[in-house]
Amino acid sequence: MGLGAVLAAGALEVEAGSGALAEVSALQEARSMVAPIAARPTRTLPTEVHTMWALYVLGPEYPGMCAVSDSYVVTTTAAAPTLRVERALMREHGGLLAAIDEVGRGALAGPVSVGVVVISAQTIAAPDGVRDSKLLAVARRVELAPLIVNWCVASNVGHATNAEIDVIGIIAALRLAGRRALGALADAGVRPAVVLLDGSHDWLTPPRLSLFDDFTDDWQPPPVVMKVKADMTCSAVAAASVLAKVERDVQMVKHAKDYPAYGWDGNKGYAAPEHLAALRNTGPTPLHRVSWNLPGVN
Repeated sequence: MGLGAVLAAGALEVEAGSGALAEVSALQEARSMVAPIAARPTRTLPTEVHTMWALYVLGPEYPGMCAVSDSYVVTTTAAAPTLRVERALMREHGGLLAAIDEVGRGALAGPVSVGVVVISAQTIAAPDGVRDSKLLAVARRVELAPLIVNWCVASNVGHATNAEIDVIGIIAALRLAGRRALGALADAGVRPAVVLLDGSHDWLTPPRLSLFDDFTDDWQPPPVVMKVKADMTCSAVAAASVLAKVERDVQMVKHAKDYPAYGWDGNKGYAAPEHLAALRNTGPTPLHRVSWNLPGVN
């Protein structure tokens, strides 16, 4: 966010930007409390709104922290991520490290995208301002993307379409997108020794073959290390989230020209109010994840 996250104590200065609310956790109370503020150029959110705001934009896994969508910018006091975890893993495993994060998992339309940033023991500190993509304003993400590409050893973003999500499910689609990104890097001769993956669930490693999983095959990624909130604390993972977010956003803005009523140029396919209204009034498009329980769609 223009750069930021703040602790939930005290008042929070918010600047209205362009676009609609995105990265939504579908908290209805937060929508009713926060959305009206968007019409005003600058306001101060009272303390009682902070928790709602954090849940609305970041989700309940970020207690006590506030962030912005494409519509808001707030000042930050959050500590910058570092490469400490990445360097420790490279000392343990040797070779290159692939930092991985996904975007679009909770969207109602469009692809899920997986960013991969590869670094080595010689990689210097990340470009100034690199943060989890959810904590950055749109313009700042766009500015950082080429700096990140030039900074790291290699990078790639893989995608799985909404149609693929409907067929194989979101977890297998995440794996497919990650596999595509790692496969493109392998084709270029870049083969990491270890993967640092944001979160607590290893969706990248295929499950054991079973009668109920037709999507499992013999592909295996490098050893995967999980870290909760790695996108907040690990520079390379934060950088991967920025690349994935920027590339997916470009796709959604392009699609918005074909389906303007859904506001994808602002909400990027997430459950923003104008997106939900268009779903109720017009129904789903060919880019919606129709296997999901889409709000307002029978």
